[in-house]
Amino acid sequence: MARELKNIEKLIEDFEAHLLLEKGLSSNTNLSYCNDVRHLAEFMRQNGLSVETLKNEHLHRFLSLVHDLGISPRSQARMISGIKSFLNFLILEGYIEDNPCDLIEMPRLTRELPDVLSIEEIDAMIAAIPSDKEESLRNHTIIEMLYGSGLRVSELVDSRLSRLDLKERLLIVEGKGSKQRIVPISPIAADLLPEWLQQRQHLKISNKGQDIIFLNRRGNPLTRVMIFYIVKNLAEMAGVKKNVSPHTLRHSFATHLLEGGANLRAIQEMLGHESIATTELYLHLDRGRLRRELIDHHPHYSS
Repeated sequence: MARELKNIEKLIEDFEAHLLLEKGLSSNTNLSYCNDVRHLAEFMRQNGLSVETLKNEHLHRFLSLVHDLGISPRSQARMISGIKSFLNFLILEGYIEDNPCDLIEMPRLTRELPDVLSIEEIDAMIAAIPSDKEESLRNHTIIEMLYGSGLRVSELVDSRLSRLDLKERLLIVEGKGSKQRIVPISPIAADLLPEWLQQRQHLKISNKGQDIIFLNRRGNPLTRVMIFYIVKNLAEMAGVKKNVSPHTLRHSFATHLLEGGANLRAIQEMLGHESIATTELYLHLDRGRLRRELIDHHPHYSS
């Protein structure tokens, strides 16, 4: 007969001690494994599940959610390892009898998979921006908006002055299916944007560019291709060997939040993977909570 289960957080604490004393894993691996189990625990709470009722199909749903967030397969594989180790620990301690993770397959790891940048690589790209170029301030702001807010490149090029609230550090963006969402702006971007907007005023702005935040030298909206070249060139200048695109920064945004312990639901909402009834309602309900998740877990908010 299985032992009476403790509170899930207490079980995770016991698991952490087990990893430290019995497994001899690195402190980073221990931390990652415990964060991964906490993500699963949050999923279980949201779906009315317990460790006793957890089944293989529930784990598939959880991992599908992680996959849909754009988390790299390497991080997905580590999450599966961490969860499998936790459930094996519960078997060892006599809390459960079977491991529902045993039949979960690891994602394939190939060179074609999207890369995730480290915070050091992102900072190196920012440091590589020339200080004496007319477009330097604009490009710095662009990188910060892509990484600090997880914007799609299409959302960035369509970012509008009329949807920007610098006082509240918020931007309304229009994502896939013309769905609008509120995006928090990092403190770094909030400092850069007023400077860029002041510089922007000196451009001869075309009719198409009147309400667009990011413009080229001729006052026209930037294209997706131009953003791609800006990001690619900065990666090369910084000596980053990975295949880098604007989507890599969005990928990195989600991965760094997940690995920092941010709530999966919050990451989902910030990436725009769920529609919202109205922008006004979303702003009222979620603005503070999403900002807290970013402040607690994103490198460019907590620094």
